[in-house]
Amino acid sequence: MAQTRHPKNQTERIMTSFSSRTTAPLLAFAALLLTAAVSLISPSTADSEVIDRVIAEVNDDIITTSELDREGQPIFQRVMRESPVEEQATILDQVRRQVLDSLIDRKLIMQEAVKQGIEVSEAEIDATVKEMLAANNLTKEAFVQQLEKNGLDEATYRRNLRVQLLQNKLLMRDVNSKILITDAMVRDFYQNNYTQAVDPDSYYLLQIGISWDQSADANDPAALEKAKQEARRQAERVRDLAINGQDFRDLARRFSDLPSAEEGGDLGSFAHNEMADYMKKAVTGLQPGQISDIVETPFGYQFFQLLAGGEAATVSQAPFDAVQEEIRERLFREAMQKQHRAWMQRLRDTAYIRKS
Repeated sequence: MAQTRHPKNQTERIMTSFSSRTTAPLLAFAALLLTAAVSLISPSTADSEVIDRVIAEVNDDIITTSELDREGQPIFQRVMRESPVEEQATILDQVRRQVLDSLIDRKLIMQEAVKQGIEVSEAEIDATVKEMLAANNLTKEAFVQQLEKNGLDEATYRRNLRVQLLQNKLLMRDVNSKILITDAMVRDFYQNNYTQAVDPDSYYLLQIGISWDQSADANDPAALEKAKQEARRQAERVRDLAINGQDFRDLARRFSDLPSAEEGGDLGSFAHNEMADYMKKAVTGLQPGQISDIVETPFGYQFFQLLAGGEAATVSQAPFDAVQEEIRERLFREAMQKQHRAWMQRLRDTAYIRKS
């Protein structure tokens, strides 16, 4: 059985936007728009009469050159438009192989649906299109225009949407319903990805910093003092919010102007002798969970929350209860993707496939 060639460089970039193998119940607009298993027409035959021939057999079905050419028109145009002339022949060959494999997968899905008695009605397709239009705030007319702009028509779109919905139903029966994410799996993921051990005599810190206006003229003491007072007042307001129970990480993302803000003020752990003097002054004597006083730095004011310090401990990035459902969904999604690939491979392994 022929192996699928993985796209590289330009081919990969072009093919990615035309991927037809997504298995989500409702695809994003761009993916739905291009979900057709697209292929190519050869430059040498584009303007001449095409002699139709069988290029693949899939059990009792066949794939012909005209089927490949018809489905491949949009991406053929994109390859010709976006790839360097000297690379077009190579890219066309790579993409043609990719598309043929997509069409083979489509045949296998349709055959499996017939075997299991699974169907998709016109009403189901209509409902999915309606839901997609509403989710993307599109009118039917605008959607059709987008299809035409990408070299597709509504009939082709609906045909490929039918295949996608058939695959979703098959996967729900054969794969998704059998995936089990246990509480132990969720807890293990949390321990491995949301917690960190802190060495004895180290301090694990969160940080919020408010800098004063650096445009203030250092030669104008009054202007500099005013800028510093404004920064101090802002730091005091934010610290009060933290003291009164608001999430320190969230406050750091919202108010801190230090680089650590993007990570929720997370500085990681420091040995006592690694800290700057102002940090030592702020955190020495704190108990885990406590928030420091405000300290002045060379450019602003900072305060800290000590998550762990003084003895071996484990620090969590977020409470388990706050993230456990997010973790469960992630684990399910990853297991689903893995099982979907294995399911498709099983269909291929048990099929008769011959490429010309």
